Amino acid sequence: MTARNALIALMMALGLTLAGCSDNDGPAEQAGEQIDESMEEAGDEIEEATDEMGGEAEEMGDEVEESTDY
Repeated sequence: MTARNALIALMMALGLTLAGCSDNDGPAEQAGEQIDESMEEAGDEIEEATDEMGGEAEEMGDEVEESTDY
């Protein structure tokens, strides 16, 4: 009978533990997700800007090289 009671108590504890793992995100989780999305968007924009600047710098370098050729 003691093993049965222990098993029942273990199953109840497991059930309560799993009940606490809901899919409903709290306000802190939602805020964290918004921050993550904002940071990812900012990183993408910075990457695009540096790519554009790199291309423009390369073009300027080519122009300087062409103008200094004899």
